[in-house]
Formats: sequence, structure tokens, C-alpha cells
Amino acid sequence: MRTFRCTCGARVFFDNTACLTCGRELGFVSESGEIFALEPGGDENYRTLSGTFRKCRNYVALGVCNWMIPEGDSEELCRACRLNNVIPDLSDPKNRELWAEVEKAKRRLVYGLDRLGLPLTPKGEDATNGLAFDIKKDDGATRVLTGHSEGLITLNLGEADPVLREQMRTQMNERYRTLLGHFRHEIGHYYWEVLVRDAPALGSFRDTFGDERADYSQALERHYKNGPDPSYAESFISAYAASHPWEDWAETFAHFLHLTDTLETARHFGFASETVSRADVPGGFDRLFEEWTELTIALNALNRSMGLPDAYPFAVSARVKQKLALVHKIVAAARDGATPKS
Repeated sequence: MRTFRCTCGARVFFDNTACLTCGRELGFVSESGEIFALEPGGDENYRTLSGTFRKCRNYVALGVCNWMIPEGDSEELCRACRLNNVIPDLSDPKNRELWAEVEKAKRRLVYGLDRLGLPLTPKGEDATNGLAFDIKKDDGATRVLTGHSEGLITLNLGEADPVLREQMRTQMNERYRTLLGHFRHEIGHYYWEVLVRDAPALGSFRDTFGDERADYSQALERHYKNGPDPSYAESFISAYAASHPWEDWAETFAHFLHLTDTLETARHFGFASETVSRADVPGGFDRLFEEWTELTIALNALNRSMGLPDAYPFAVSARVKQKLALVHKIVAAARDGATPKS
């Protein structure tokens, strides 16, 4: 994630709705991946350097979005908000506060997917291959389980509460647990169905991650009862990844998104070079991964200098690197309109 510039030249950030230097309202245009200063254009329209747009309804009515909709588009919601199927009861101020945090993470997810050129269609437009989000709160009797099923991602609203999330992270003995991490993991399940399940790449997936036809329920039951093999780090990015090939893919996919977004940030600030990362360029992924390794070492060293836990508390083995390379290959093929072979 990079930063942006207001018309006045001041630096502005992805979630900003106004420039703190000149006071201009700001809006993010997903079609160009840029934030622009907004000049009133009449009839709820705003002129920008990229054309004429209007604000997402969630920007106007709720102040939880800063994305814009192109003039002529009949939708009231932006591309990111249009993915919502269920949202929590916003009459509760706490729900509204937590939902705003969920939406921040979701917009960052969508930005990253757009940068990678991955297909992203709302389920309302494509019931078979589309994507939708249910953001739900526990009702006291039933706990909402975060997960994915046939393009519908459910997220427990409680994950937006940092205290509850840290309690859950400690309880489950996890090294890393964030809202954005949840989104990136669950979207990995979605893209397995879109890019792998019925594609020629399925053979490569099974060779690399294992056979997903193994009983999923039994695999998770074993994982929660017995835990992973003590040597799991030799082949898996996390303990949960060792439970089943589907979870291995989702965890690895999430880490690939961590890698690509963090490297974009680092390059923007001059902390990393512009490395060729296309899968069809010799050494493309190896060069990308080498850059990532150096960056994470620096990130962890900086955190330790501040007395903080490691920003990236993972060790990537040669086997995990192989899995990340396959994710990279499949993502690059989807972006380029190619079909990765098995």
C-alpha cells in the first residue's frame, strides 16, 4: 500500500477523507487506484483529475468509506461496499465502530486484489463464481464462525475488537491474528475455487499442497484434538496450515498477499527495489522472495529496537517457498489471462 498526493501536494493516506493541509475532501477511485481531491460538480457529482464521480452511499450516509462511483454507474455503493451481503445492526454504536474497522480492512484487501489483477465480482452479479461478505455479530446463543463457503465469506464482528482478538490469539496459541489476515485467509479459499478447483492447475496444487479430497472434517478434528506434528514448520507456514491442503493453500495465499502488499509499501518509501515479479520471467519469484526475506529481517529488527514483538513472526522453509511460488504462478496467470498447466 502506497501513499498518495492531494492537489495541494500534501501526502495523504488510503483511508483519508480530507486533506489535513488544505482541507479538500478526498475520494478513492478504484478504477485508477488513486486518491483525488474532490471539487463539487452539482447533482451529488464531484470533479476529479480522473473524471466525474459521486460518493459511495456508505461515504455519504455513514462515513465508513471514502470510495467513489463513476458518473453513469447506477449503483449506490462502491465496488468494495457492493460485496457486502449482511452487515451488523448499526443502531448499536459499538457495532458501527467495529464495522468501520472491518470495512477498512476489507477495502485494503480489495485494493491488493485489484493490484494483482485478480477477478473480483459481487455475488449479486454472478451467483456461481461471485464473492460476498456476511459480517455478523454473536447473538448470545450462537457463535458466528469466520469461514468461507462457495464464495460467501463470513466474518465474526468480534474480530474487529483488538482486546477480544488478542485473547483469541493467545487462547489458540497463534503467532499472528489480524482482521486483514482473516480476510486474506478466507479470500484464499475463494480463489482456490475460482482459480484451482476446476482448472488445469489442480494437478500442480495436489503435487505441492496435497490431495484436498482427504476428509476435511476429520482433518480439522484431528488438528484441534492432537495439534500439528512438531516438525510442521519444515513444510507449512503455520500450524493451522498443516491441518488440511485447503487450509495450507489459504494460509499460504494469505502470506502471499502479505508479501505483495508489504513490498509495495516498502518500494514506495524507498526501502526495497523495483523487482521483476512476473511468474514468466526467469528468476522472477526468487528475486521477489529474496527481497521479501531481507525486508522482513529489517522489519523484525526495527520492532525489536522498539521493544515490540516481531512484525513477521514466521520462518519460511524451502518447502513453503515452493508453495508460495505456485501461488505466485497461478495468480500471475490469472492476471495475464493465461492458464497455468499442471
